[in-house]
Amino acid sequence: MAANEVPSETPSEVRGEARGETRRRASRYVVPVAVAGVAAATIGLVPALAAAGDPDLPEITAQQLIEKIAGSETQTLSGTFKVSTDLGLPALGGLASGLGGLGGGASSTADPAQKLTELASGTHTLRLAADGPERQKLTLLDGSDEYSLIHNGDDVWAYDSKSNEVFHEKGASEGHAPEESGKKELPATPKELADEVLKAAGDTTSITVDGTAKVAGRDAYQLVIKPKQAGSTVASVKIAVDAANGTPLKFTLSSVEGGKPVVDAGFTKVDFARPDASVFAFEAPKGAKVTEGAEEAAKPEKLPENFEKEFGKDFEKEFGKGFEDFGKGLNVIGEGWTTIARLDTGAPAPKTEEAPKEFQGLLDSFGDEVTGKFGSGTLFKTKLVNALLTDDGKVYVGAVTKDALVNAANADK
Repeated sequence: MAANEVPSETPSEVRGEARGETRRRASRYVVPVAVAGVAAATIGLVPALAAAGDPDLPEITAQQLIEKIAGSETQTLSGTFKVSTDLGLPALGGLASGLGGLGGGASSTADPAQKLTELASGTHTLRLAADGPERQKLTLLDGSDEYSLIHNGDDVWAYDSKSNEVFHEKGASEGHAPEESGKKELPATPKELADEVLKAAGDTTSITVDGTAKVAGRDAYQLVIKPKQAGSTVASVKIAVDAANGTPLKFTLSSVEGGKPVVDAGFTKVDFARPDASVFAFEAPKGAKVTEGAEEAAKPEKLPENFEKEFGKDFEKEFGKGFEDFGKGLNVIGEGWTTIARLDTGAPAPKTEEAPKEFQGLLDSFGDEVTGKFGSGTLFKTKLVNALLTDDGKVYVGAVTKDALVNAANADK
């Protein structure tokens, strides 16, 4: 076992929910995640590596570094960061417009639910400012156009300069009532929280400290998380942690396929001083179209004309009785990094040629025909998550390799 590797003889579950001081400290993760809306877990926000090389820092164990993260008091910051995402998906350009406005086409172009999906592919530059859990601002730069998302107290504002549209929603601070008294809290001290994280790693995960780095001009330690199990698509997760204050500065998720990381995201410039309050102020520009989120949510969804015809008049029959039994056949196979979700839809899988033309090329581009003891089916693949849809209607999905999915399907027979 490496000097800094975490012992693996531990239980495998962290229980409880955070509140109080733990909740306030956790806000440094909520800030970039809630604002950027990126899956997942904690994209700590492609680094600016100093030419001077890696810094010479005191040795530290994985447990001590996790304690440092948990004990960080960082609540305020501003800076610039880049996010590069490569899931290995084919280009999706034009797909949305080709659907003829699925969902009615009435949503504002400034709606975060639509705009921030752009972060799921390509490379993007963003500016971020945060002042605790009540005020954050993210600006997505796209040439001369900008998209800003601002959370200020009870209000969330989003502005798309290209279309001159504004999206506004109230009640951003709701949903933070005290937790039910019968539920167990997460440990409040950094050491206790670190202990629980290490227990959660169990015997499926290796957590080590792998040297140091310079990120956005800051000295940082490299925390590396790797699966011990064969069959996962994840090669490693690397988090650069500020040596001075414990703030995550960079996040890199690599696939066993090699090549570019699935996610490579990090600060290129960062300042931990409190941003001026004016940074979070927003007033809709003159002439801008303003969409209120509550009103938008209340509008009924309208499907594009001929949508039902494209899928066939017997759409509901082909996919089961109105999806009434959807989810009842859901099972979980395996554990840890090689967990696979299995769902029996109860109906034969639809044929690619039966899908609308807008979808057929997409399905063909990242779907492969596979066979095994289970019969035959289609494997939909990315660098991170893969899914197997068998011809008899069973679905197997997980962050696992093609062979792992096929073996799971074969084992069902």
